[in-house]
Amino acid sequence: MRPHASVAAAVAVVPWQRSNAVLACIGLGANLGEAATTLRSALEALHRLPDTQLLRSSRLYCSPAWGNIAQPDFVNAVALLDTTLPARDLLDALLAIERGFGRIRAVDGSDRWGPRTLDLDLLLYGDAVIDEPGLRVPHPHLHQRAFALLPLLEIAPDAVIPGRGRACDLAMTIASDELQALG
Repeated sequence: MRPHASVAAAVAVVPWQRSNAVLACIGLGANLGEAATTLRSALEALHRLPDTQLLRSSRLYCSPAWGNIAQPDFVNAVALLDTTLPARDLLDALLAIERGFGRIRAVDGSDRWGPRTLDLDLLLYGDAVIDEPGLRVPHPHLHQRAFALLPLLEIAPDAVIPGRGRACDLAMTIASDELQALG
């Protein structure tokens, strides 16, 4: 699977990029404990994934909770990875990182919109559209969330969300006034 041309265009030509590599965008979020520190440490964990290079990451952003709003604000970011891991293996690695930071997911999904120590979402995996149990790419709410779209545009300004369109066009249709860059 090749990276989507628009995501690839956002990254300077990388001479070491492998021909079977995919550019993947990962959303990071946390709102419990020292969330900013957790996200910085999670970026280091992404960098250590096998068969994966962390190419760049956005600034950290603070945003109000989405879904269940009766909880602390979130700190969010997006990372761009070059990986040869298949999408399912990458997702499994992301979930393992979450568990390493103390994230426990309720089996019934009842904590879906709740507070968390760390949330890692596979937002984009090249130009793939995947709809499997537990794995949906592009992320089904990416086009609705300023806290994911704006950091994505920071690291991949020409990104296209398969089935939705250009991320920059989608970002103009959602409110982003409550999103604040940190530091």
